[in-house]
Amino acid sequence: MPRSQLEITTSSVIRLVKEEASYHRELQQQTERLNKLENDQSNEDENKEYLLKQERLALDETKKVMPTLKKKLVETVAALEALIIEEGQKGPESNVEHITAAKEAIAQAKTAEREVS
Repeated sequence: MPRSQLEITTSSVIRLVKEEASYHRELQQQTERLNKLENDQSNEDENKEYLLKQERLALDETKKVMPTLKKKLVETVAALEALIIEEGQKGPESNVEHITAAKEAIAQAKTAEREVS
């Protein structure tokens, strides 16, 4: 049986939450590397400047991805909330298991938003 739109959108929210968490970890690691490099007194050659420039570029690239990803997550959560309502209106035919999974995915997304904001 093909997956319902509710299942597909639930999977999308879960994937986006994981992706966002991954980018936040990357951002944190890049920031730590950059700070360590800036404070490293032993390496004062032109190589350090090059490395600093590369780290700053990588950090900027990661920061640029964040707003787009956040917007996509908010939009997907909104779509999922609408699909939950739609599924719930089916009455006895509604798939309670899928609704529960969708609500759990939304809870994860909202928790993730609070952690990173």
